[in-house]
Amino acid sequence: MSKVLVDLKVLPESADVDYEELKEAIREKLESMDVVDSIEGMEEEPIAFGLKAIRVKVVVPDAEGGTDALEDALKEVDEVNQVEVVSASRTL
Repeated sequence: MSKVLVDLKVLPESADVDYEELKEAIREKLESMDVVDSIEGMEEEPIAFGLKAIRVKVVVPDAEGGTDALEDALKEVDEVNQVEVVSASRTL
C-alpha cells in the first residue's frame, strides 16, 4: 500500500496556550495512533495577534478516509480548537 504525506494545520483555542506543551501533546497523540507511520515535522506558523497555528506533517497509509482519523484524534487534544488538512500527497 502506498503512503501519503499529510500536512495539517492545528489551531489552538487561544494565543495564551503554551505552544511547547501543545506540540508535545500533539506528538504524543500522533505517536499513539496505529495509522501514523511517522511524524515528518512540526512547526509554528504565525496567524495574527499572537495566535499561531501548528503545522504538522505526518505519513499515513493511503486508505479511504485516511485523514478523518487524524483530524478527529487531534481535535481531542486539550486546547485544540480546529484542525485543517492543508495538503495530502502520495510519497515515492
